[in-house]
Amino acid sequence: MLLCSIMAISFIASSSVYAQKKYEYKTVANDPLKSRIYTLANGLTVYMTVYKDAPRIQTAIAVRTGSKNDPTDNTGLSHYLEHMMFKGTSHFGTMNWVTEKPYLNKIDSLFEVYRSLKDSTKRAYNYHLIDSISGIAAKYAIANEYDKLMSAIGASGTNAFTWFEQTVYVNEIPSNQIDSWLTVESDRFADPAFRIFHTELEAVYEEKNMSLDNDNDKLYDSLFVGLFQKHTYGTQTTIGTVEHLKNPSLVSLKNYFHSRYVPNNIAICLSGDFNPDDVIKLIDEKFGIWQSKPLIPFVSPVEAPINSPIVKEVFGPEAESVTLGFRLGGANTKDADMLKLLSMILTNYTAGLMDLNLNQAQKVIEAGSYPTILKDYSIHTFYGVPKEGQKLEEVKDLILSQIELVKKGEFPDWLLPAIINDIKLSDIKKQENNGSRAMSFVDAFINETPWENKVNEINRLSKITKKDIVDFANKNYHNNYVVVYKRIGVDKNTTKVSKPTITPVQLNRENQSDFYKQIIAKTPPNIEPVFIDYNKDIKKFSIKSNIPIYYKQNDENKTFSLYYVFDMGTNNDKTIKLAIDYLAYLGTSKYTPMQLKEEFYKAGCSFNVYAGSEQLWVSLTGLAENMEKGTQLFEDLLADAQPNEDALGNLFNDILKQRQDDKLSKNTILWKAMYSYGVYGNKSPFTNILSETELKATKASELINRIKELNSYEHHILFYGPQDQASITNLLDKYHRVPVKLKPVPTETKFVELDNTENKVYVVDYDMKQVEIVMISKSDKYNKTNYPIINLFNEYFGGSMASIVFQELRESKALAYSAYAGYNTARRLDKSNYLFSYIGTQNDKLPEAMKGMMGLFNNMPESEMSFNAAKDAIIQRIRTDRVTKSDVLFNYEAAMKLKLDYDIRKDLYALVPGLTFNNLKTFQEQYIKNKNFTILILGNKKDLDIKTLESYGKIEYLNLSDVFSY
Repeated sequence: MLLCSIMAISFIASSSVYAQKKYEYKTVANDPLKSRIYTLANGLTVYMTVYKDAPRIQTAIAVRTGSKNDPTDNTGLSHYLEHMMFKGTSHFGTMNWVTEKPYLNKIDSLFEVYRSLKDSTKRAYNYHLIDSISGIAAKYAIANEYDKLMSAIGASGTNAFTWFEQTVYVNEIPSNQIDSWLTVESDRFADPAFRIFHTELEAVYEEKNMSLDNDNDKLYDSLFVGLFQKHTYGTQTTIGTVEHLKNPSLVSLKNYFHSRYVPNNIAICLSGDFNPDDVIKLIDEKFGIWQSKPLIPFVSPVEAPINSPIVKEVFGPEAESVTLGFRLGGANTKDADMLKLLSMILTNYTAGLMDLNLNQAQKVIEAGSYPTILKDYSIHTFYGVPKEGQKLEEVKDLILSQIELVKKGEFPDWLLPAIINDIKLSDIKKQENNGSRAMSFVDAFINETPWENKVNEINRLSKITKKDIVDFANKNYHNNYVVVYKRIGVDKNTTKVSKPTITPVQLNRENQSDFYKQIIAKTPPNIEPVFIDYNKDIKKFSIKSNIPIYYKQNDENKTFSLYYVFDMGTNNDKTIKLAIDYLAYLGTSKYTPMQLKEEFYKAGCSFNVYAGSEQLWVSLTGLAENMEKGTQLFEDLLADAQPNEDALGNLFNDILKQRQDDKLSKNTILWKAMYSYGVYGNKSPFTNILSETELKATKASELINRIKELNSYEHHILFYGPQDQASITNLLDKYHRVPVKLKPVPTETKFVELDNTENKVYVVDYDMKQVEIVMISKSDKYNKTNYPIINLFNEYFGGSMASIVFQELRESKALAYSAYAGYNTARRLDKSNYLFSYIGTQNDKLPEAMKGMMGLFNNMPESEMSFNAAKDAIIQRIRTDRVTKSDVLFNYEAAMKLKLDYDIRKDLYALVPGLTFNNLKTFQEQYIKNKNFTILILGNKKDLDIKTLESYGKIEYLNLSDVFSY
């Protein structure tokens, strides 16, 4: 009691001191974010911007350290330190720190012995000791208590990432929980405890194995190795080498933490609804006692010039491509500004040289460029995907030819001013998002870029002339590049990280630390929820031909979004997607296809048409002042598209090439082809495409007619922008070309979802180190009555890092890096809900992983504490979630499909608090337990445990032609 009294007096005294303190901060004139930048006495940097779109705050704690700072004999250390920062401290994540700590110290020592051993028998014995003592230590640990704390305060997006020179920890929190969040984070960053290490390290092994299976990861690793032969950008990777991962050091981890995680190397970045004067006092109170330390500066090696192309090859099962990289100056050099503009001259996704001369001209399947701006160097990356029969070397030459055009000044004078407008528009859109605002602070801090340089970027870029660009290109773009050819073939250089024997650790999910209890006992003032009123928040009116418009005014800035929505897609007309694809290569009687793209870009507008299986969307977005010009352009195109026979022939060939490339992509195979096959069988929306014969028999005139008659079908319009109702009505009445009476949309082809009468196992052979497992089970049709219990089940069972699935399969048993599950609700009344799970893991873990997931479905662990935390998390989020801007229209669009005339979140808020664990158990027993599954397996057939798979159902080995239908 005396201790508590002393602490209380101390707290009151210190609070008084902080309240009297005046905090100086920096601002920059004309900053659209109205940012404040503080530096505390200990060197901690704090960036703040207020944006009251919702009563939430995007937080990012940025540490200026990453893989470039890893010890050369301990690569990957920054990354797995990031993982360990979620394990708690001496105050939370533990039931008894005094008893737990000696065991953790022993584990530290055993890992030092383990990494020194060479004999495999001795290593195995030593790891057995580590596993045994880890099991004892885990009896005093509370797994995932950090994640539970974040869920309890209503946080979302809890995560972290590590890259070359940054490790960043992110949360989005309710505004009224800033004090609790700071209390948790200040303890976390001052006093982390690296518990449950060996199971988390196994998750990192899985992440490494995933990267070894990823052709893109291998490609970019190879590119950086070529570009940086001295700098750690190229000499080491973020995840680290297999050898270093197999020989970790907790001692090195702690030394690294104490040397790099210091206040003068960290920034707290906040964007959202809060009072900066109040929050800076809280930050100083909680983080100000943290002691700064001198940092050993990173001395960037000076790379030798590249005098001739460095050629590399990467092999794997995915489609062929070519990638080039040029090395330039880093973030705070003139090179970075020049690179941004030069890259957009080549690729701006509308009217860049590569956009028009390569993509629009159909000389490749796809090509483009983009900048990667790092602290010490920047990289200008180019990529290209070949057409059928085209050599990668030819694609490389085509890319280089576009750089030559820049060097000769062969690009229009209007392009640079249009690019500046494009950047301005992009900046405006970023300002509408707390995540983008916070990450702009992170970038500035990590790269040590003065904030005034970020704010004044547009002014600097506007002063760069065409001559400057030409001179820069001629100076920096020669044969000084690295080229990586990604070819189809077997990668003979990969070795996976093998699985050690691990005993599942105890989770203690019913326990709570005193720290946790103190946090959840806090009662900040409640924030009342705000729901959408579809009658008040959306204006509904009609234009000519009785076309309904759903209108939401933009009172924040001068941008607009216009959508024509047709309730028809390829299920109604499988030729319509071909017509839409063809449209991208067409002009009008006034403009050639390239001129049309240029006109859109000059007007600062983006035009897009998307054809899905159920809906077709025509969209126009951009600056409101140019909306009339943009609308006229796209309405003219829809009404006056001119046939182009050459383009159509090229399009046929490119579609067929893309189909073959899709059969090489494991993501397309699993998530589109196999998933559709599992739901529908061989007749599905995915396979409902034109055959090669049908494709080639299609006439240009037929597609032109499809395009021109599009506006004659029934549709509705969504609009978000600053224009008033009268202005929009007048503009669309003037330009929207429709008949007096619209036609009903074509009849939809109905695809039958297969019943789960028995367990089925579908296997597709694919050359990979891991195995990916998807389990799906058809359930009932959509029923809004079940919506609250479904959301509660998903939150409890698989909704976050505090959920049952994550805790059991990753935290306790280290069976997968990626594992999640849930009950997915249908988006239409005539579609079914589905029970769903995914596991990505090593082949040798397949038996345990499948058994673990199936066991959770059938015997759901019961935790009253986790259940109550799940309920609280849902309610906390609803209180502070706000659906605003154009999202109001999209929310209404989704509600209409389900025949809902009110915001369904009202039901969650009203009913979730009254639900009991018995309600959840009843739902689980009725909809989850002992269900038949369709199990989809993508992996290397020769490495799969066939006997295990047979125990789940009859195996059917599928060829790619089975699941793709071609």
